[in-house]
Parts: sequence; C-alpha cells; structure tokens
Amino acid sequence: MTFDRSPYFNQVRRVVVKIGSGVLTGADGLNNAVIDQLSHQINDLLDSGIEVLLVSSGAMAAGQKKVGLYRRPDEIPRRQAVAAVGQAGLMLTYETAFARYDRKVAQILLTNDDLSVSRRRYLNARNTLHTLLSWQVLPIINENDTVVVEEIKFGDNDNLSALIALMMNADLLINLTDIDSLYTGDPRSDPAAEKIEVVENINRKIETVASDMPGVLGTGGMLSKIRAARKVTAAGIPMVIANGKDEDIVKKL
Repeated sequence: MTFDRSPYFNQVRRVVVKIGSGVLTGADGLNNAVIDQLSHQINDLLDSGIEVLLVSSGAMAAGQKKVGLYRRPDEIPRRQAVAAVGQAGLMLTYETAFARYDRKVAQILLTNDDLSVSRRRYLNARNTLHTLLSWQVLPIINENDTVVVEEIKFGDNDNLSALIALMMNADLLINLTDIDSLYTGDPRSDPAAEKIEVVENINRKIETVASDMPGVLGTGGMLSKIRAARKVTAAGIPMVIANGKDEDIVKKL
C-alpha cells in the first residue's frame, strides 16, 4: 500500500519526539553514539524553525547499569533509587550533546497527577513548556520516577508523550523505539510477522496484533504505543512509530 505522508509532515510546526530506553541504552549503559546522532537530527529540526518537545526514557535503564542490576527492580522504592542514579547522567549526556550546537536544554519531570488530576499543576506545566519553547530551550521530559507511586504513575513514556502532545497541541508525535513498526505479530518470535505500514483506524484487531511484551530495559511494549496513538489520533494528531537506531531516521521522516 502506497501512502503519502507529506501532507502530515510538511505542515508540522511543533513535534513531540519520544525516545525509548531500548534506543538510548546499550550493554554498558547509555548509548552515547545514538544520543549524539539523534541530538544532531533534533537540532536540524530546531534550525528549520520546528518546535520540539523531547520525551526521553533512559533514566532507570542508565541507573540500572550504574548500580550493577541485571534487570529492572520490581519494588517501587528500588525503582525510584535506580532512577535517581540514572537521571543525572541522562541529563548530563543530553546537555553535552546539545551544547555542541549551542542549544540549551531543560529537565521536566512529571507525574500523572500533574497532567490528569490537578488543573493547577496542568496549567503550570503547560505554561512552563510554552515559556521554554519561546526561549528556544529544548524541554526534555520524563516521568518523575523518584517520587512516583503506583497510584499516580503514567505507566510508560508512550502514554506521557501522548499527553504532552495533546497538552501542547502538537502537529505530530514521533515515537522512536527499537523496532521498525507495528507488525502482524511479534517479529522477535514470529518470522512470518509482516509490517503494517499504515493504521487508519485503531480497533480491537489492531490492539490484538500489537505485542504487549516490554523490552529488557523498557516498560512499554507495542500495545502501549497503540494506546498512545489512539489518544492522539482521536484529537487529529498523527503518530509515527519508527526505529530510533536507524541512521538519520528523523531526517528521513
């Protein structure tokens, strides 16, 4: 099926880019080469006049490597501690990467309460993001893992990126993951799985074929991305799922 994406992409003035843990991290922690490549592409978007809000995973995965854990902890307090270790390193890596282009970055940590429960917090967060964009500072947004508890957590940054896109009236949501696309099955275990290039209607069939298996480092699987897509497309915001490790993926899009 041939699908012309240009009408959706040519008019973009504000974009939310979500980068998953599977893209940002490798065997030894943060993958600096990938972060450098993506920061270069995001800087090109900024240079072209497009406003960018970056939703970045990776804090917990980075902290997990630093403290020597082979997998993500199950207990909330241990997750909070791991995230606290990793978040500082994640932001330092981004700050260093964007400093090459004389770009300033800002850290924004949010909980579900901030966007879904408290109107005052919602407006404060939105006003802060608008101010940063007006100052041409790149907001780097993550869930506030160090204080989150089970009742208020977003669950994954796929959902957070959708809420940010809705709050900021973005023109496009780009979800960069470690898999190329939505498939008819899980391509990691099903060699016959075929890529689904375009989804015009998110229905039960689409949710059924979406894998809900999270990666080793992430919390959200393909099903969480489809649920995020349902949120934004209902408001007229298209979403793209792409492999963040592909060379120049943002430029290609």
